Amino acid sequence: MTTLVDVCRSFMSSYPTGVAVVTAMSPDGEPCGLTCSSLISVTFAPPTLLVSINVHSRTLAATVGSGGFGVNLLHARARPAAELFSSLTADRFSAIRWSPTGRLRLPRLEDDLHGWAECTVEEVWTVGDHALVLGRVADIASDPESPLMYGFREYATWARDGERTLRA
Repeated sequence: MTTLVDVCRSFMSSYPTGVAVVTAMSPDGEPCGLTCSSLISVTFAPPTLLVSINVHSRTLAATVGSGGFGVNLLHARARPAAELFSSLTADRFSAIRWSPTGRLRLPRLEDDLHGWAECTVEEVWTVGDHALVLGRVADIASDPESPLMYGFREYATWARDGERTLRA
């Protein structure tokens, strides 16, 4: 029997989006992170982003505890990083090159970036099993490389010339 949750999941999977890894530093100094396709630019004045994170996630606890989060937008060749941070692998950061960056020393994925933003937590709202985290952008940078995209439950790339390639 198809449920409303199944239909909604299918509906949203048909909406292509960029792929980001949201990172934070736990109070005990351990890096945390997860693959996130629920990223929204809320406003440019002041620059503010919103991410949606499962309420049971260590990354959410670290984000709230540290008062900030990093948004690592992934480039077209970073599918392995996207898959690593969406897996159940316990120590994801041992398999990837990263560095603590910015005032909050947030984990930045050095080899996989299309873009980077450091955000300070402004507000958190719980909606069902997720928290919506509103963050004020403190630092931001991007690279001209093509971004990694996700839609129809597949990874793809989108080049600046408009070409789209499936199965990145």
